[in-house]
Amino acid sequence: MSYPTCTLVTPTYNWPQALELLLLSVTRQTVLPNEVIVADDGSRDDTRALIAELQKTFPVPLIHVWHEDIKNRKPAIMNKAIAKAKYDYIIEVDGDIIMNRYFVQDHLTYSRPGQYLFGSRVTLLKEKLNELYEKKLTHFGFFDANITKRMRTLRMPFFMLFEKQINKRSHKLRGCNMSFWRSDFLAVNGFNESLTGWGQDDSELIERLHNLGIKGRRLKHTGIAYHIYHPEQSKTHVAHNFAIEDETRAKKLTYIEKGIDQYL
Repeated sequence: MSYPTCTLVTPTYNWPQALELLLLSVTRQTVLPNEVIVADDGSRDDTRALIAELQKTFPVPLIHVWHEDIKNRKPAIMNKAIAKAKYDYIIEVDGDIIMNRYFVQDHLTYSRPGQYLFGSRVTLLKEKLNELYEKKLTHFGFFDANITKRMRTLRMPFFMLFEKQINKRSHKLRGCNMSFWRSDFLAVNGFNESLTGWGQDDSELIERLHNLGIKGRRLKHTGIAYHIYHPEQSKTHVAHNFAIEDETRAKKLTYIEKGIDQYL
């Protein structure tokens, strides 16, 4: 099968243990991305050292895009990273995700013009962290201890025969497991840098894609991702971000002022 060319992009911030497991899971993919870009929101030197070490043997170009740590600026660092992406299709995973070995293959298999894809995640519980880090685990099964939502560990592509495209953002959408065409991303000017702190950056982007006429499709029992436990982030600014997202939806906005065009 012929697949579109793709760039896998992941945001990270001061969590090299999780980033290492994510990048190890990239190396074990049945279909490799053409490149991987780490969008680093100001991590310390231990993250830089990890990436430099992995770059020596990584099977595809591993690119580190960093900016200064000034609180949470995920939309900005993601825009800077995707501005450097060389390939047609963008697969976005959070830096606390470990990918099933078919993850990239699944996203590319079900990619279609005029659509974006989103998947779900299995949760690896706090009690699993020591084993996870010590053994550098990247494979998990239905019967593993200390996981939740274990039905989502089952890869059954047959279910995709029944997944139809959707015309509005699903409440099940999670930015930790998502993919889209770079050209569509540029058409809406990327992530909205008016958003501050945690929350709504991915869903506000998806609202603009829908306003542009791009449809969604859920990855059902494919594109399997495992989410590493961590305490919840501060939601101080979430009301501000919800207001921006509500305006995007109400006014059917497609293009925002503070976006990726600053870096192209």
